[in-house]
Amino acid sequence: MASRARVGQATVSDEQLQAVTVGERKPHNAPVTLVEYDPGWPVLFEREATRIRAALGDAVVRLEHTGSTSVPGLAAKPIIDITLIVPSSADEPAYVPQLEAAGYVLRIREPHWHEHRVFKGPDTDVNLHVFSAGSVELERMVGFRDWLRSHDEERALYERTKRKLAARTWRHIQHYADAKTAVVEEIMARAGLPPGTRLD
Repeated sequence: MASRARVGQATVSDEQLQAVTVGERKPHNAPVTLVEYDPGWPVLFEREATRIRAALGDAVVRLEHTGSTSVPGLAAKPIIDITLIVPSSADEPAYVPQLEAAGYVLRIREPHWHEHRVFKGPDTDVNLHVFSAGSVELERMVGFRDWLRSHDEERALYERTKRKLAARTWRHIQHYADAKTAVVEEIMARAGLPPGTRLD
């Protein structure tokens, strides 16, 4: 699932992507590798969840396994998406040093979009998404996951779309994620979930 729904937007430029990236963002310039569902993915999530809770303690408002690796039977990029809710994701001193001490690396900072942050994991390929308490994005991500888990036809539609798009060459993985927005929003609408928000 895309880290954000770029509703009605054209493909973002290298400059726009670099502007929200901490450190250098290197182009992908290749197709996207999808693998069959691995029942070990939830185990990897639980290991990371234990590490995150140990690092942050009571600062963890909620922690969820999201994205395609959280949906049994769905092919996915072998990257564990985790969504962490903290009291305020804008208050980086309250959680960033603790996550960095545990080995996580801050890679994305999007203050204009729900104060979204993304960290990479220390030893497992992880995208740790951080939002503030009350963010609608948690409802969307968890709702999408749960809908796909319980609706075989929707899961099959999403997988067909992913496989078709993944075969193309993408300058950045985010462009592949953005290309899925239309089908994601279509499925979310049927699930009764709130629409995505526009990035300014």
